[in-house]
Amino acid sequence: MRHLMTTNRRQFLKDSLGGAAAIGIGNAIPECFSHAATKTNRRGETILVVVQLSGGNDGLNTVVPYADDAYYAARPKLAVAKNEVLRCNDELGLHPSLRSMHELLESGQLSIVSGVGYDQPNRSHFESMDIWHTCRRKEQARMDGWLGRFLDSQDLSAGGDVPAMHLGREQQPFAIASQTVRVPTVTDMDEFQLQGADRQALRELLISPRRDAIENSPAPPNDLLRFLESSTTSALAASQRVTEASAQYASSIAYPDTELGKKLRVVAQLIDAGLSTRIYYVQLDGFDTHAQQAPAHSSLLKQWSDAVGALVRDLDAHDHADRVCVMTFTEFGRRVAENASEGTDHGAAGPMFFCGGSARSSIFESALVGGRPNLTGLQDGDLKHEFDFRQVYAATLQSWLGVDPSPIVGEAYSPLPLFA
Repeated sequence: MRHLMTTNRRQFLKDSLGGAAAIGIGNAIPECFSHAATKTNRRGETILVVVQLSGGNDGLNTVVPYADDAYYAARPKLAVAKNEVLRCNDELGLHPSLRSMHELLESGQLSIVSGVGYDQPNRSHFESMDIWHTCRRKEQARMDGWLGRFLDSQDLSAGGDVPAMHLGREQQPFAIASQTVRVPTVTDMDEFQLQGADRQALRELLISPRRDAIENSPAPPNDLLRFLESSTTSALAASQRVTEASAQYASSIAYPDTELGKKLRVVAQLIDAGLSTRIYYVQLDGFDTHAQQAPAHSSLLKQWSDAVGALVRDLDAHDHADRVCVMTFTEFGRRVAENASEGTDHGAAGPMFFCGGSARSSIFESALVGGRPNLTGLQDGDLKHEFDFRQVYAATLQSWLGVDPSPIVGEAYSPLPLFA
């Protein structure tokens, strides 16, 4: 089932046993930070940061086929002018708001996979996102997400830091729903840290939201109380470690003052703190641009580009860039033709983006995977996909996260040659 973790702190504490799962504390429920004081991230272990662009990002105005006259014919008002495009090659270029992304491209830290989608595309936001999250259609059982299956494949018996984390106030994505691993949602750094070292205050914080339920329980709450008592030291140690790392964290990189920028700065801090967490998941909403698309889309692309660009530069400055990959996806692209409201409607295939590595070494096989989109051979007004998204996931699982992708995405999807 989906782990629907709310983003309000008080509700977090209510909905989790003693509040432990909500703020990532304890060993028994869940195995999160019980060994955080002694375990440090293995420097050679790779990390995946997922950025979800919710609403259906317009891929054609993100990676612009500026050399194709059919693009300008289909979008007389929305098309990006040739002289404004940030050119990638003689056929494709980036939207002018993506200057940070273009800098990553030029330094070998960006790879773009064109034409990603799936057969018989669904234009519902919810259903299409569920397909991307689970690699399953609605007629199939969907008990967990693709990253949740990855988590289930890992040996977490030794405890340690929480293996995955969702940052933000949105509903936790189905992609990280797991059969065995409880994944916390963290709204900001202040909620992640337990302030101070007051053992009794911490114990009261964990118990108080459930006090009525405990007092009215037919069974004595001894197990819960014993858990709280035994986990207090571990919880304080984990909190202290992250608090100190945050206070000591120094960076010359200026993150944009946006929600995504704040989330990704926290991700950089947690990675630098030495957590063994391997999956970080963040979201940016607003891409359902049915009307007056140009200004809204430009602003959203700049938010995404500047925040991810800052993260990659920050990780590079702290010598983490070669083991962190940032993957960006959306649930579908937009129609090729603009609509009468100077916007675009729900479409199908679009690009995916991978950022990472340093200016000294690239982690990608190629900067551009796939060709220019075919704007004349459409299917119901949409772009046909060149690659199934599960081929991209398979490459990420096999070549980056180091697991067999077949049990997760299905045997039919061979990995793309994405990573070097």
